[in-house]
Amino acid sequence: MLNRRMLLGAGALLASPLAVPSLARAQSAAWAKAYPELVFAIIPSENASGVIDRWSPFTEYLSKKLGTKVTLRIANDYAAVIEGQRSGNIHIASYGPSSFARALMTGAKVEAFAIETNLDGTKGYYSVFYVKKDSPFQKVQDLKGKNLGLVDPNSTSGNNVPRFSLDKMGIKPDEFFGKVVYTGSHENAIIALQQGTVDMAANWWNDEQESNLLRMARKNMVKAEDFRIVFKSEQIVNSPMAYLTSLPEDLRTAIRTAVLAMPTENKAAFDKIYDGKSGPWMPVDNSAYQPIIELNRFVDSLRRRA
Repeated sequence: MLNRRMLLGAGALLASPLAVPSLARAQSAAWAKAYPELVFAIIPSENASGVIDRWSPFTEYLSKKLGTKVTLRIANDYAAVIEGQRSGNIHIASYGPSSFARALMTGAKVEAFAIETNLDGTKGYYSVFYVKKDSPFQKVQDLKGKNLGLVDPNSTSGNNVPRFSLDKMGIKPDEFFGKVVYTGSHENAIIALQQGTVDMAANWWNDEQESNLLRMARKNMVKAEDFRIVFKSEQIVNSPMAYLTSLPEDLRTAIRTAVLAMPTENKAAFDKIYDGKSGPWMPVDNSAYQPIIELNRFVDSLRRRA
């Protein structure tokens, strides 16, 4: 059985940020010739315009540092990012923990090199279930026969941890709830709850200062006070950024160095990604996500039992 240590699992594996060497012009020229375009993709946690607004300064920064064009690709779903890296068409990707673990499980030749951190220096977040504030529901067990909103089959906080947690409660979602709906993104899950399409929705939550709900409230999409949490999971290891292992070693080193330096070299662009609510990226490697591979396998076994 999985436990908190298995879900978190990464803290001791992280090292200090790398020093930032200057990039040689000759290297940049060589990369630009061999890789006239590098593709960066991110899982769809919010709508496309939000992704473009947050991440365009990042790709512009990376293009300048590497001396070759870095293009932002907006994926339709989590699986598209996984398949894009597995096929070699996406060179760099920002994942959720479960989608990165799934990429490894399906044979993608990828390597995690940076992990998100929180303002307090921790490297984990949570899955929560929200209900409307004025609803009568006080705990998950009160929602028998009601509709559950999940995010995506490859979402950690939006599917895998919720299913793991429900199993610990003795709840089989497809039998307990009237309907289980995949909404496609964390924003869509909240919107579905707001509109009454679902009665409870899974989402990501860092702490009282930051969550997807608060991010949506800052964009005037919802009022955070209209919702409340009825369940919070154990802590989950934070999301990674990964590149293809087929990229030349010196190019991978340059990507990693530039990314880890961005929070200090271009703080304004970095803060735009997380609304100033995140600590700097830190180094990480694939071993940090072995517990999430085990989580994925457990959730896969639940499907086979159904």
